[in-house]
Amino acid sequence: MPWMGIQDLWTFVVAVLVFLALPGPGTFTLLTATGRGGVRGGYTALFGLLLGDQILMWLAVAGVAALLRANPLVFHAVQYLGAAYLVWVGIGLLRPARDGAEDGDGGGIRLQPGRYFRQAILISLLNPKAIIFYMAFLPLFIDPARHQGVLTFATMAVLIFVLSLAYCSLLIGVGNLLRRRIIQHPRVGVVLKRVAGVFLIGFGVRLGLNG
Repeated sequence: MPWMGIQDLWTFVVAVLVFLALPGPGTFTLLTATGRGGVRGGYTALFGLLLGDQILMWLAVAGVAALLRANPLVFHAVQYLGAAYLVWVGIGLLRPARDGAEDGDGGGIRLQPGRYFRQAILISLLNPKAIIFYMAFLPLFIDPARHQGVLTFATMAVLIFVLSLAYCSLLIGVGNLLRRRIIQHPRVGVVLKRVAGVFLIGFGVRLGLNG
């Protein structure tokens, strides 16, 4: 039964957690800031990342909401495309890294002490693929017949914010240890990517069938 216009609520929660667990620029930004600035540095970077992510998500929401109002049939088509997109991303995570690309590296991130918040926002906002991802991801969990407009989108945004805050707080708490394990042992990142890939393919197939 949809809650607040969100269908498959628990699948939505698990999917968000899977994406949070994927090593990426945001993860390494957070771990680097924590390693250099302690808990304070970690949370300073975290709130920069969260703010940037919310900005990108609401930009995507504006597009999804306009599509939903304009043509529900097209919206259903976007849901199927979103499911296919998740499968495509999952398959990409299962593929071996290209020559010269090392799984689990930090993407060459260099943070300057005292500027974690501003740099974290920029790292988040300079990832335009996030808008495309949200455009594909959010419609998968919206019930066109029971959605409540902005309230549904705001609920999803709050859930993503809370889950991100909780997960990233865990990263901050053990930041130095995780940073050493992931950076010094790239296989950890490889395993995480493979597991996430399997989950994403499963999500895409399930949501596509339910669509």
